[in-house]
Amino acid sequence: MRDNWLSNRIFAAHDDIVDHCCHAWNRLIAEPWRIMSIGLRDWAHGF
Repeated sequence: MRDNWLSNRIFAAHDDIVDHCCHAWNRLIAEPWRIMSIGLRDWAHGF
């Protein structure tokens, strides 16, 4: 999320940060294949 949706931003207030984070989170959960692709990487199975 940080690299894709929250990078290179200037926030005017705390509420702006919260709003942007909530928006980024909602975008992430709307794209379950992103989370699945992370879990399918080789390094994810080393734990």
